[in-house]
Amino acid sequence: MSETKPSKTDAEWRAELTPEQYAVCRCSATEPPFSGKWYRHKEAGTYVCAACHAQLFASDAKYDSGSGWPSYYQPIAGAAVTEHEDESHGMRRVEIRCAHCDSHLGHVFPDGPKPTGLRYCINSVALDFVPDGP
Repeated sequence: MSETKPSKTDAEWRAELTPEQYAVCRCSATEPPFSGKWYRHKEAGTYVCAACHAQLFASDAKYDSGSGWPSYYQPIAGAAVTEHEDESHGMRRVEIRCAHCDSHLGHVFPDGPKPTGLRYCINSVALDFVPDGP
């Protein structure tokens, strides 16, 4: 993956992503709870951005929050995601985006487990997975 942030047009993003990925990653939609491919996934590896393949979350930081979306207590590196105030839908939340391509991933909440106390609640459709090993 290139260190340079992608500078793609809306048409290029639409051509590269599935309609569901485009809706979530580029338009901040949310997939229905308990429906995502990675919700109950337990294989060892790394969850990457579906849009640009940047590393986002290690499988050992994943836990079952019961929320209906894949949840992690921390990103793979502090600079992997960015945080943004989100006041949509009559709520105050903290949106999480991929730091590399600015794709919407989900939200972070202060009700997670130790050691961070955070719950990164992420849409499966915004993720891909790279298993550990050969």
